[in-house]
Amino acid sequence: MPILGSIIKRAIELRGKMPAIFQWQNPGKAQVKELRKLIKKAESTAFGEHYGFEEMLKSKNLVNTYRSRVPIHDYDDIFKDWWYRTLNGEPYVCWPGKVRYFALSSGTSGASSKQIPVTSAMLKAIKKTSVKQIFTLARFDFPKSFYEKGILMLGGSTHLNYNGTYFEGDLSGITTKNIPFWFQHFYKPGKRISKERDWPTKLHEIVVKAKDWDIGVIVGVPAWWQILIEKIIEHYKVDNIHNIWPNLSIFVHGGVSFGPYVKGFEKLLGKPLTYIETYLASEGFIAFQSRPNTNGMQMVLNNGIFFEFIPFASDNFDAQGSLLSDAKALSISEVEEGKEYALLLSSCAGAWRYLIGDVIKFINLEKQEIIITGRTKHFLNLCGEHMSVENMNMAVKMTEDQLNIEVREFTVAGIKHGSMFAHKWFIGTDNKVDPEILKNSIDENLKILNDDYRVERIAAIRDVVVKVLPCNAFYDWMRLKGKEGAQNKFPRVIKDGVLADWESYLQSNGYVM
Repeated sequence: MPILGSIIKRAIELRGKMPAIFQWQNPGKAQVKELRKLIKKAESTAFGEHYGFEEMLKSKNLVNTYRSRVPIHDYDDIFKDWWYRTLNGEPYVCWPGKVRYFALSSGTSGASSKQIPVTSAMLKAIKKTSVKQIFTLARFDFPKSFYEKGILMLGGSTHLNYNGTYFEGDLSGITTKNIPFWFQHFYKPGKRISKERDWPTKLHEIVVKAKDWDIGVIVGVPAWWQILIEKIIEHYKVDNIHNIWPNLSIFVHGGVSFGPYVKGFEKLLGKPLTYIETYLASEGFIAFQSRPNTNGMQMVLNNGIFFEFIPFASDNFDAQGSLLSDAKALSISEVEEGKEYALLLSSCAGAWRYLIGDVIKFINLEKQEIIITGRTKHFLNLCGEHMSVENMNMAVKMTEDQLNIEVREFTVAGIKHGSMFAHKWFIGTDNKVDPEILKNSIDENLKILNDDYRVERIAAIRDVVVKVLPCNAFYDWMRLKGKEGAQNKFPRVIKDGVLADWESYLQSNGYVM
């Protein structure tokens, strides 16, 4: 249907030239306006009445008044005080109406699942931002025929659990179940396969159908896409995925840094792809890459979310990444480029000053572009090394290039070493590599990337330990924990009981002695 491609491409080009889609002349004013809309909408809820939203709207400085009256919440706080009431069907708790969907999210902590409310307003906001992201394709040079190709989304099951008053499941399953009718022409793998809850079965069915689809875009978490593409190549006995999908042009990814996966992923291709990163969390669609030649994602400032930023420093967080009681939050007009911030959300899903656990950094403040540098609980800071997931990902990527190996997964733990400390790395690779050489490479790369780490390697971090494991050690553990597939990813930093469980698993399965 070439006419369809022409119409879509023209519509995208016209909308893509509208600067309001991509940039705000005054981000601070845009955010204050968004906060006012949220508070106005929720003033008649139990939460709004408790904190005086109606009176708050009369304030001359809405943001300061909001901060002074509404406390910062983590998941446990807001769930036990408010969200649990919505599970029983109670309406107007934190947002007008009943909450019909809950996204199950455990992040990468290994903890039991969190139930994050997904309201009708949030689903509309996610759709709206998704359309905005589609319009940014006008900035990329794709032919008209590209806009007729299929979009294969590797996500959670659209078969949601019903608990009497609400449905629950993966956010990807909830959003896919609610995709616009006009998008269904392009969407793959289709309703039947999307409902499949058994992950290996879903992958197998996609492999079998792969040859029948003309795919232009793939969407999902890098690790699972790499596994699926390998299965397709093996099943059809071809050299690369472009032998099956010659028009594959874009990989839309999110959830984890793509850097460590690039080397192995590109071995599976017949030609280069355009990589586009998104930041779609269970709490909302936060940011997306809106232009080529950047690794930053532009924040969405006018669509159902008010953002606050807590400087990720010892003034606001302890060594375990827990928020201190006197932590200070900033608005977008107060942040600085190059500094790390923990993210707070107030949203049309009934989250209010909610600490989602992600740490971001502005890399282009003028364009409101950010990168994710880690999780508040997933930094290693035993003795002042301040080692972020961003540092770890880059060190592994540099090591892959230096040693010509492919690292599919890794995780790091901070451990005691006599009266001092050590870092213990678990590296997932199927290449033969000397652990001592691997250790030295990662260690030296981190010294280049992080001055605090370099100093502490002399003073307090007395050793670096590296355990080389087959990649299946990581995937089998995920399967054992019920975290196989879709949006699940292995934690980059592993601590406490999860570390003990991981090491027990490795020993009992003969991976380490």
